[in-house]
Amino acid sequence: MSTHSLPEADVRSVYIIHDNPDWIAPFAQALERFGIRCVEWLLPDASIDLTAQPPSGLFWSRLSASAHTRADPHVKEYGRAVLAWLRAAGRTVINGADVYELEVSKIRQHRELANRGFDVPRTSAVFGSAALSEAARDFAPPFITKHNQGGKGLGVRRFDSHADLDEAAGDFAPGGANEPIDGITLVQEYVQPAQPFVTRAEFIGGRFHYAVRVDVSDGSFELCPAEACEVPGAPGAAVDGEVTAPVEPFSRREDITAQSPLIVRLEALLAELHIDIAGIEFIETADGREVVYDINTNTNYNPSVEDAERRAGRTAAADQIAQFLTALLDQMPEEPVLTKPR
Repeated sequence: MSTHSLPEADVRSVYIIHDNPDWIAPFAQALERFGIRCVEWLLPDASIDLTAQPPSGLFWSRLSASAHTRADPHVKEYGRAVLAWLRAAGRTVINGADVYELEVSKIRQHRELANRGFDVPRTSAVFGSAALSEAARDFAPPFITKHNQGGKGLGVRRFDSHADLDEAAGDFAPGGANEPIDGITLVQEYVQPAQPFVTRAEFIGGRFHYAVRVDVSDGSFELCPAEACEVPGAPGAAVDGEVTAPVEPFSRREDITAQSPLIVRLEALLAELHIDIAGIEFIETADGREVVYDINTNTNYNPSVEDAERRAGRTAAADQIAQFLTALLDQMPEEPVLTKPR
């Protein structure tokens, strides 16, 4: 792959900072429908001139905690460098440097949620693999592991006994099949949903957009809703010898609204943390808990849910984001567009 400088437009544009082109098309297409130029800043194998000012425009960080699984292992540091450069220049960045630090650390997410009184899973952070089995002794089986810098189910495994983890602990060691990129593994209580689904609430401009029911009846921890990582619907269950219709992995939850108490609290959380765009996952348990366990600031949207929104006459999330970004861009003061000398 050849190296490149990050591109600059000759008109005011929205710059999307990312590591995965497969996730950008829905947003670029939505911005195009609003007449807004979208410029992609794909970080691996790129460079920035620290003596130059970044271009004028609006910047949106879609850097992901799972970037190291697609590009090279240093993408997190590339993102930190670019976001620091933009911050020093006073550029407006959606989900900027502080939000990115939350994206790449489930420890930070857990602490921000717990400190504000949300019900979160009991969790221990284990540095290296040697202490993993000992830390897990404080958890009654079943329990799960996950990577601190996660996304797309990285490191998430259910263990039904301590002996099973003892046998698998080497997988989390350096060079192991399940090695975390930052060396930190979380041990966490297994939260049993009352029904076989979890909920992902989507927020745009800090406001609730919709909630999606994510089927977990097959025991999967891969909850990425994007088309690029979509899994087929679970097969239908057999009832009296008849196979029911396949289960839709992702579907809108009409019963979750902007007035739902948990949603009101989550909007307040996002305002405090200056997070504009996010998907937050939670589980409802049989004993009435609402357990919040993940904040995704690099959120994606399921294409079947988005299509259903448009058919119902509602605004799809990608279009809502385009409206939000366009409004912000229109509010920005007119500045000459900075381009590099030719």
